[in-house]
Amino acid sequence: MAFAKEQIKVTLDSKKNVTVRKGTALLELAKEFSGLRSETIIAARVDNDIKELTYELYDDCNVCFIDLTEEDGMRIYRRSLYFIFMKAANDLFPDRRVIISHAVGRGLYCELRGDRELQPREVEILEKRMHEIAEQAIPFEKREMPLQEAEALFESTDRMDRYRAIEHRNKQLVTIYNCGGMDDYFYGYMAPDTGYIKVFGLKYYQGGIIIRFPDKSSPGTLPEFIEQEKLFNIYLEFKRWGRILEIENVGALNTLVKEGRVTEMIRISEALHEKKIANIADMIAESGHRKKIILISGPSSSGKTTFAQRLSIQLRVNGLKPVTISLDDYFVNRDKTPRDENGDYDYEALEAIDVKLFNRQLNDLIRGKEVELPLFNFNTGAREPVGRKLQIDDDHVLVIEGIHGLNEKLTSEIPRESKFKIYVSALTSMNIDDHNRIPTTDNRIIRRIVRDHQFRGCSAVSTINRWPSVRRGEEMNIFPFQESADVMFNSALMYELGVLKTYAEPLLMEIDNSTVEYSEARRLIEFLSYFLPIDEKDVPANSIIREFIGGSCFY
Repeated sequence: MAFAKEQIKVTLDSKKNVTVRKGTALLELAKEFSGLRSETIIAARVDNDIKELTYELYDDCNVCFIDLTEEDGMRIYRRSLYFIFMKAANDLFPDRRVIISHAVGRGLYCELRGDRELQPREVEILEKRMHEIAEQAIPFEKREMPLQEAEALFESTDRMDRYRAIEHRNKQLVTIYNCGGMDDYFYGYMAPDTGYIKVFGLKYYQGGIIIRFPDKSSPGTLPEFIEQEKLFNIYLEFKRWGRILEIENVGALNTLVKEGRVTEMIRISEALHEKKIANIADMIAESGHRKKIILISGPSSSGKTTFAQRLSIQLRVNGLKPVTISLDDYFVNRDKTPRDENGDYDYEALEAIDVKLFNRQLNDLIRGKEVELPLFNFNTGAREPVGRKLQIDDDHVLVIEGIHGLNEKLTSEIPRESKFKIYVSALTSMNIDDHNRIPTTDNRIIRRIVRDHQFRGCSAVSTINRWPSVRRGEEMNIFPFQESADVMFNSALMYELGVLKTYAEPLLMEIDNSTVEYSEARRLIEFLSYFLPIDEKDVPANSIIREFIGGSCFY
């Protein structure tokens, strides 16, 4: 009987039941049952809560392994890779400050700030050192220390970016990782050791370094580097805005909130947005060849609708008369709608739109002809026989918002000189601290969780569940065309996560470990814990954030 009490029952990947001794580490199970997965197991969900492989089991539970084909697995892989990068940089260039910056070209842009400019040869040496560290399989050792002790550690080592990141959090323990004698701090899980990180590379770029890593679709290979100059420059612009606002990281933002100076910061943030939108309107009005069609595209929860409304106002200031056309009204009838790999209707496919009719009517409008726009009935899944009639003159411009706006195939029969393409996205480049960035996708999913609950009657569980499908659609239909835009607009606001936190946290807290979405909810809660809440009372009615929290003057 005593022996039985030392055993626990574990269900692996919902299909294999095993009995193991209490205290068995996930790493032991992963090694023994690695045949259940074709790719490297890097972590696991224990009753839907993500745990590192060093975690020990003491109760009956369900264990689902996480490998590198999953976003959670690849997120852990990248985080561990960044630590290897920091360790190598500290070994070779201890006098330089490492800054993890932003995603670009299927990689992550970083800086090594110091007294001298970084050289391409130094990047080669750095990559060689990283491979040496990876081959040594150095453990990532985790420990927790009291908040005050951690603050003293960061202050004594002149890591004030980390000090400020944790000083306002409502947690009394801080997680510290050590790799080969180097301490660092992360807001996520790590691989057991550096040996798990096998595929990576470095590239010298724009005076800095791009850390290259595989994609979950092909964990064993490095994807081709894709130049994204326009996107890169937008991130630089956002950093410049941060300097204007004196906000380089979350700690600086929290300081403004604590000192009661957030109102002025909100006003300046919104003014920067308005100035950018006005500049875009000027570009359209002053272009050598009159632009008749303005195409707006961007990923989910980028604030495209509010941006289009604000741009229309600025176009009117320039003497133009914007007319909005809904791309949704050009859907083909449901019986002709393509289906995805699961057999469901694929409304995001370009083939779901009657491209020929769309181009014919745009050309007729440009030539001054009157057209009868279609009207799609989503209840019946068919176009109505009659719609609104439209005719435009020289002062009119057509404003069209849709996911395919940047794809030249959508408007292939319209001369390029008649079109002006705009890419809109929430391109966050503010960091939590030097080594912990804020991913753009986290910003957008939090926006969407709030909006879906406020206006679409969807729970946070439902939004999180659909998010991977949304992301796949963006990868196929939006991101490949973003560099073809005439201009990019960054809809991110420095203060927004403090406002969104007050809406999103309660929704995420409702998710319990009975659902697979629990681990993502916990990750987002942890992420939001770095931000002090910001009252929405100072957010203007025309702000892009109002599209998500409500109170917009446009709806």
